[in-house]
Amino acid sequence: MRRLFFILAFALTTACATPTPRVDLSNTPPTSNPRGALTVYAAASLTGAFTELGAAFERAHPGTRVEFNFAGSQELVTQLAQGAHADVFASADLKNMDALQKQALVADTPQVFARNKLVVITPQDNPAGIHALQDLAKPGIKLVVANQSVPVGNYTLQVLAKLAADANYGAGFQDAVLQNVVSQENNVKQVASKISLGEGDAGVVYSTDAQTAADRVRILDVPDAFNVLALYPLATVKGAGNPSLAHEWIAFVLSPPSQAVLNKYGFLPPG
Repeated sequence: MRRLFFILAFALTTACATPTPRVDLSNTPPTSNPRGALTVYAAASLTGAFTELGAAFERAHPGTRVEFNFAGSQELVTQLAQGAHADVFASADLKNMDALQKQALVADTPQVFARNKLVVITPQDNPAGIHALQDLAKPGIKLVVANQSVPVGNYTLQVLAKLAADANYGAGFQDAVLQNVVSQENNVKQVASKISLGEGDAGVVYSTDAQTAADRVRILDVPDAFNVLALYPLATVKGAGNPSLAHEWIAFVLSPPSQAVLNKYGFLPPG
């Protein structure tokens, strides 16, 4: 009787058991090797170009996520000096990169990856009738610029000084223009935004920012003789959480395909 019980139990167990299905792994996509986040602190004028480059970098490096903090270069230096964590710093001038180096917060030699120029922009309807640089000195003009601590603000003062040294503008030109300043912004995007919204008669911005807002503003070029070449350096930040990925990002930005993207946004090659 006991033998019959075990035979019946075995038969019942076998009948109820579900066969293990065969798994076909031939079409399973490869699992990416997560590499973590790359944190890039970059000048506000790089927003459009770097956002596009960040997406391209993520596609080329599966498992990587690029996170940006865009602001005025001087603001970014302050944040890093106060303990903020980043892997790469990209500045709109050499001055702020030098400031970071003096605080021993740069891990390698900065490399210039792009250049920029300045232009004057007005609202599309140009209510103040600004058609030449001389018009910036007319009484009553509402001029928007960046604070002189901001790279583009410093460059603006350099341009005005060059113009004032020319006989066609006169020694008093710079002072007359500065008397028309109604607002000083913390980054170039804020200047461009105010003019786009008609909150000023004219503003001084980078050529790249004017190009981005070309459907909302008019552009008045600054002749090369009076212009400045803004140099954009980038470097790995000391104590970077992902230094190897930071080095790859720098090489990526300097590569010909990335330089073509920067050129599309109006940046000039590094030289």
